[in-house]
Amino acid sequence: MLEKYYPYEYAKNVFVIDYKKLYEQGYRGLIFDIDNTLVHHGEPSTERVDKLFAYLRRLGFKTLLLTNNDDERVQLFIKNIDTEYICDADKPSPKAYLAAIEKLGLPKEKCVSLGDQMFIDVIGANGVGLPNILVHYVEVPGEKWLGFKRYLEMAVLFIYRRRKKYTHRLGNIIKRGKRK
Repeated sequence: MLEKYYPYEYAKNVFVIDYKKLYEQGYRGLIFDIDNTLVHHGEPSTERVDKLFAYLRRLGFKTLLLTNNDDERVQLFIKNIDTEYICDADKPSPKAYLAAIEKLGLPKEKCVSLGDQMFIDVIGANGVGLPNILVHYVEVPGEKWLGFKRYLEMAVLFIYRRRKKYTHRLGNIIKRGKRK
């Protein structure tokens, strides 16, 4: 019953993922959420994120931002990033994920979705059979209230971690010592 909420993998952030291993496994497309996955909500990209996307391009990945934000938000974010995007996506709608896969021009078996929200990013990707990675949301120093959904996510993650057949379905893709 809870399986539709289980990610293929859980990571501390997007920077601890071994993208080279994903590429070696045959994945060629990466579909990213923006807010609280790559940067805090509403913030522009950072130098570290820009370098990550440049590295992914060098490896041979196609990238796409799939977001419920509007075009103005996306333009602020991609100032220094060469990537495809779909805004106003209506995630977790299956149509959003299928449109992302189609825009990348790859079969879904060659794509991975990355996001910070179990009830949007994971359920949306799982709904179309798309491998996915749930990353811990970008935290803001001093922020105390997480929101009700985050507490529900913690409860589901507690169960997920004990159901070993659902964890690490993408293999050993978290850099050593970086798993949360």
